Amino acid sequence: MPDLAAKINDLRRRRDAVILSHNYQLPEIQDIADHVGDSLELARVSSRVSHRVIVFCGVHFMAETAKLFNPEKTVLMPDRHAGCPMANMIYPEKLQQEMKLHPQAAVVTYINSTAEIKAQSDICCTSANGVKIAGRIPEKEILFIPDKYLGSFVQRRVPDKTFHLYDGYCPTHMLFSAEGIRQLKEKYPAAQVLVHPECRVEVQDSADAICSTSQMIDFSRQSPASQFIICTEIGMLYRLKKEVPGKEFIPGNPHALCPNMKLTTLEKVFWTLEDMKYEVVVDPAFRDRALLPLRRMLEI
Repeated sequence: MPDLAAKINDLRRRRDAVILSHNYQLPEIQDIADHVGDSLELARVSSRVSHRVIVFCGVHFMAETAKLFNPEKTVLMPDRHAGCPMANMIYPEKLQQEMKLHPQAAVVTYINSTAEIKAQSDICCTSANGVKIAGRIPEKEILFIPDKYLGSFVQRRVPDKTFHLYDGYCPTHMLFSAEGIRQLKEKYPAAQVLVHPECRVEVQDSADAICSTSQMIDFSRQSPASQFIICTEIGMLYRLKKEVPGKEFIPGNPHALCPNMKLTTLEKVFWTLEDMKYEVVVDPAFRDRALLPLRRMLEI
């Protein structure tokens, strides 16, 4: 859609806007974006944006994070219905109950969470840095929310600490199975298996490497292997093929699609720049408290 892309570029310049895209977005969205990345990469970019307007092509908690870093800027989402089921699995009252059960535990919160949850947390983490965060904080007891599978991955790599894992998960990453990987390995015996830590433990145990999406790029680039079975949302395969040409990337499950990530289209990006909607707002009552665990994460 070259005409539409040209119109977006014109509006982007006139609005002084930057377009950020998560790795799971549609290929045409990744192509139009100024920055493409995982949650950690986009959090870093968001924390130092100079543009007046941020168009966030992802899900709501990601755009909310960008707004936390940039309260004076306009943050827009092309589709206001693009939410995250995992983030919705934890809510403030439930977190308070968990904190009462484990009063000595530091609350380590996956960035896949709402600002209101972040405001009650000690520090945030992503799939790329969860192990480092858990290992570096002084507390010996950790309440890890909301993803029990990422929490389990971190727990196994930080064995000297006590973990309490909240019962949340990503529905898309539940679509991968150890049996499915076994069948793919029969078909592609030389392929290395790269698994996102949001996958179930038995899927993680089938992996050659457990990686965040950004780490998948680095691993496949450095590996001598020429084939990789990728166990994360299928949008990631587009970025892998672009950034690591000459190697083959096989979906661990071709149906592992996040419907919320796929709500954003080029037309919606154009409309959001044209109409300057839908704007993301964070309640100032907890904005500063929600920003603190994010800043702590980036400092580490």
